[in-house]
Amino acid sequence: MAHRMKAVALAAPLAMLVALPGCISLGAKPPAQLLSLSAAKTVAPGTIRRSGQGASITVADPEAPKTLDTVRVPVRMTPTTLAYVKGAHWADTPRHLFRTLLAETIAANGTRIVLDPGQYSADPGQRLMGELIDFGVDAQSRMAIVTFDAVLTGEGGAVLAKQRFSASSPVSAIDADSIGAPLNQAANIVAADVAKWVAGS
Repeated sequence: MAHRMKAVALAAPLAMLVALPGCISLGAKPPAQLLSLSAAKTVAPGTIRRSGQGASITVADPEAPKTLDTVRVPVRMTPTTLAYVKGAHWADTPRHLFRTLLAETIAANGTRIVLDPGQYSADPGQRLMGELIDFGVDAQSRMAIVTFDAVLTGEGGAVLAKQRFSASSPVSAIDADSIGAPLNQAANIVAADVAKWVAGS
């Protein structure tokens, strides 16, 4: 009898352990869609650029405050309050996506050979760095706003030029389905302006 009671006592916890996996969530439900950026001007397939055809430049990931260094999309409600768009998620953090957009736009401009950051140590060319100041929506003006503080450095890290670039695009509604295109448009305007600035520097 004692042996049977001991077996029952051991079986109960084992049954609970078997049941637990059905109650455990292995992660949050993935979003139905992810937002990304698409360059308005791209490099044509098969394009070859050689060192004698223009100075090289490395585009680095910009710095970003914690409010932007996330896959969520911020909404400025008031000058001192911030929220995030429900259900809206970037495919990567905005600073990584914006770096890729910048690099593609500058390369498509045709005046510079754009290198990957991993190649920078082997090249003495210029380096484009900076900080992403805004990359979200302003609720009061109902505008998507992208602001980038660009820093262009030369050999040895000497600062050659600094400039702030900003663009905005109206949003029809502040929701996951409506903010992607306006943010992409504003980001492309900034990228095009930066490309022109780099070409003239």
